[in-house]
Amino acid sequence: MFLHYIDLSWRSLKRTPLVSALMVMAIAIGIGITMTSLSVYHMMSMDPIPHKSDQLFAVQLNTTDDGNEWMTSDNVPLQLTYKDAMYLHNADTPVRKTASIRTAFTVHMNNQDVKPFLSSVRASGSHFFTMFDLDFVYGSPWSSAQEKTAEAVVVINEEINDKLFGGENSVGKQMYLDDTIFTVVGVIKQWDIHIKYYDLNNGSFNAPEPIFIPISLWEPMQLVSRGNTNGWKHENVTTFEGQLQSEMFWVQFWAELPTENDVKQYHDFLFSYLTEQGTKGRYTREKPEFNLQDVNEWMEYNKVVSEDNKILVGLSFMFLAVCLANILGLLLGKFIRRAPEIGVRRALGANKRQIFLQHLVEVSVLGLLGGVIGIGIAQLGLWGVRVTSSQYADLAGMDLTMVLTAPAIAIGACIIAGLYPAWLVCKTQPAIYLKTQ
Repeated sequence: MFLHYIDLSWRSLKRTPLVSALMVMAIAIGIGITMTSLSVYHMMSMDPIPHKSDQLFAVQLNTTDDGNEWMTSDNVPLQLTYKDAMYLHNADTPVRKTASIRTAFTVHMNNQDVKPFLSSVRASGSHFFTMFDLDFVYGSPWSSAQEKTAEAVVVINEEINDKLFGGENSVGKQMYLDDTIFTVVGVIKQWDIHIKYYDLNNGSFNAPEPIFIPISLWEPMQLVSRGNTNGWKHENVTTFEGQLQSEMFWVQFWAELPTENDVKQYHDFLFSYLTEQGTKGRYTREKPEFNLQDVNEWMEYNKVVSEDNKILVGLSFMFLAVCLANILGLLLGKFIRRAPEIGVRRALGANKRQIFLQHLVEVSVLGLLGGVIGIGIAQLGLWGVRVTSSQYADLAGMDLTMVLTAPAIAIGACIIAGLYPAWLVCKTQPAIYLKTQ
């Protein structure tokens, strides 16, 4: 019976090609605009590492004096001071953890074969690669011994490896970062993430760094942070050592805590550390304040999906509702014109339920056609987003979920729009039309 209804629907659409085309295009345009905004929202809000997002925790410590306000909802700074981050990084705690800082270097091979180029670089601990599931093509992370002795070793991604070494196994080979020779210990696969969730303070939608070096090199090389630095009091910082010992916040810190017991123990560790700092007179806050937030909590805390994005999605659905209102009017006119035909069918034995289902199948076919065309319009809209906004370039795409969602929304919307016209035509009294024949 369902296939029969589809056949009837197709015949009905072909009998009124102009009206049918108008309805299909109305739903297609509505779906296209809706899916453009919804796809970007979906990519922004999706879990970037779903299998362990509840095990990775961003650490925040509030070492400001009591009464100081910060730019967060709970007045806790987003980043850590260097001395706090390195204490946590080097602490003898039985969990994976890493401090990390964004910097930059001129990359070259000290020859004429490769043109020098500027690249962002991430200084981190060796646990970074395991914590965030970075896959290695060649080699491995630097060892704990290499990190402790601050060896000039580097991990690069495939793109850098192709540019410098022609894509070959470059482990053991050398490259230059500014004037320092680094030895390659590993090559990682391209890290394709839409949200730079491990460092939301320096551009949520920026690409991840292609080069990684041990954070223990920060002091001996006297590196400079290329990320945001925030302070809360006046400090006369004129030397590199002064910056390291300052109360400015510029370092990110993450810990991997697989179990609730790990979370509790690390929570107690942070509480003890801040309590000790308070007793030393470092800050005047009455009680320790800190946060441990997993990946999704961290993204929400940093408002990766802003209110503007949510409003844009809401507006797109309102536009879809306007399209449905127009479809409703066209369906009413079309279905009422078919009342004599429905009257004859009713007289021949068709019941109201069959008539109702037939018309719902017809509007579903309309929705399916509009949804498929709408996917094409959405792709055009997303292309426009990529061209006009480099910030959202990696977010402007449709994954399989969104491709399947488009026709589902279109069919559901058309069914909603067709409920009243279908119900109205079901009330047709056969006798009225039989008398007029």
